[in-house]
Amino acid sequence: MARKRFIIEMGMGVDQHGQEPTVAAARAVRNAIAHNALPGIWEVAGLSHPNQMIVEVQVAVPYPEQVRQDEVLAVLPFGRKTLTVEAGGMVVQGRAIEEFNDKNDEMLIAVAAVTVWVETE
Repeated sequence: MARKRFIIEMGMGVDQHGQEPTVAAARAVRNAIAHNALPGIWEVAGLSHPNQMIVEVQVAVPYPEQVRQDEVLAVLPFGRKTLTVEAGGMVVQGRAIEEFNDKNDEMLIAVAAVTVWVETE
């Protein structure tokens, strides 16, 4: 079977307090898929269930080695999911607030691309 790209969605996520790259990455993925509907999965691609989609996620975030990949993929409701995490995004000087249990002044910004593929004959 051949694979064809159906859609590519982009998003950005920020963790202002807590310095958790997983939070920023998950928010970026959620942002990427937040405002879409994919009726073409059935009407054009002919899939019978959304779990037949192949969903490839690429995230660039500071401290990629700290990302808990299963938590990021849990944002996606359907599909055969994979995740690639790489160094990127941005660290911005914020302000540590004791009540938020901040470790330091960093705000972490992640970017994500979510590609949906369908298999064709």
